[in-house]
Amino acid sequence: MIQDIVQAGVEHASVMEALHQDGFDVPWSEQSFMDLLAQPNINGWIAGPTNPMGFILIRTAADEAEVLTLAVGASHRRQGLARSLMLYVLRSLKENAVKLWHLEVADDNGAAIALYQSLGFSESGRRAGYYLRPNGHADAVLMTKQVNDFRSTSD
Repeated sequence: MIQDIVQAGVEHASVMEALHQDGFDVPWSEQSFMDLLAQPNINGWIAGPTNPMGFILIRTAADEAEVLTLAVGASHRRQGLARSLMLYVLRSLKENAVKLWHLEVADDNGAAIALYQSLGFSESGRRAGYYLRPNGHADAVLMTKQVNDFRSTSD
């Protein structure tokens, strides 16, 4: 598990933008990240703050949380970084009495879907044609998990 994970602030917006551009067809701007990180119910974490490798951004409301975005730089993929970020956030959610955790993922992103399923997320809905792709659209798969139901050997 990656040990070097720090809380993100508005000063990390340009790094988040660069990592997002590396992984998404329609990336978010630096200003978008600045606006989000300035909100009290939005939290982000960066892995490898001196050499940023990836990040996660979540929103919390009452006893629920939502992954807004998760990005890992291309040279750091398939090394367990996304899992480490998710587990790090999961611990924080448990400590803050969050009960439900939501996310959405493109149905053509099999690796991400497999990761989320391995962490206990299950499909709770779909948005047809939500993501724009160079050759059409992909559905958004909505996924949810009960935070307290998750057990892991690294937990």
